[in-house]
Amino acid sequence: LVSDDTGNRLRFQLELEFVQCLANPNYLNFLAQRGYFKDRAFVNYLKYLLYWKEPEYAKYLKYPQCLHMLELLQYEHFRKELVNAQCAKFIDEQQILHWQHYSRKRMRLQQALAEQQQQNNTSVK
Repeated sequence: LVSDDTGNRLRFQLELEFVQCLANPNYLNFLAQRGYFKDRAFVNYLKYLLYWKEPEYAKYLKYPQCLHMLELLQYEHFRKELVNAQCAKFIDEQQILHWQHYSRKRMRLQQALAEQQQQNNTSVK
């Protein structure tokens, strides 16, 4: 027999892994093409998983964009569009563009901070 504690830990791990898979638009396309998004029980499960948006759960996520996808999956129109491979490709491209923009912006902010600290250090001397 599995103890409640072990069962809860396993459930947490499985749901964490599944929610993070939702960040992959190709996986969403796979689910859509196999009819999962037409299954009322599966759609209800996606609604249940919204608890991952709460900070005490979200802190465990490595791919926070999965929460945005989870939110979009609450809409039937979005679920229907995912059957189209071009839709998944578009989402994938947009994610890449976002990461590139974020990385460049973060690097500029870090450089500006380093320059400011260097100026502060030289002006203190």
